[in-house]
Amino acid sequence: MTAIEAKFVDAVSAARESEASWKALDDLAGAVVGHKLFTVMTVDMAAGLARRAYSNQPAEYPVSGTKPIHRDAWFDIVHLERRSFVANSIDAIAEVFPDHALIASLGCGSVINLPIVLEGDLVATLNLLDVAGYYTPERVAAAEAQLAIPARLCCALALRFDAKQAGPG
Repeated sequence: MTAIEAKFVDAVSAARESEASWKALDDLAGAVVGHKLFTVMTVDMAAGLARRAYSNQPAEYPVSGTKPIHRDAWFDIVHLERRSFVANSIDAIAEVFPDHALIASLGCGSVINLPIVLEGDLVATLNLLDVAGYYTPERVAAAEAQLAIPARLCCALALRFDAKQAGPG
């Protein structure tokens, strides 16, 4: 086990709330591929809603509220095909994200959205953003190979922690 993996395992093992499990994944993603902005969006397909569950820049991208899921080309790639969406310019990002101006203002011009699937259902997306052109095929391959299982683990933990916090019901 590498030092990076050991740090992730220790952090996840010590986690007692969703925020801590997502922070462990944030740190792992930063070490594996790098990012300026890291968020996790959970999805409720039955309700047609997405919710930001974690953000490493909460002032700009707060964890709050929900937004409707839009069925477009991005949706087809991530939700239906269960493939990563990658864009390496702000123009490509602007084609699918209405908040492209905010993304650009943070110095970001590339994105990877990794689908997180549990029990056969897409339950969340892991979103990494950095400077234009940053997510090369090699970095995308590293993200997909090294973050897919940790993302599922952290998502399962977050769901468990959230259920415990909600209490019996």
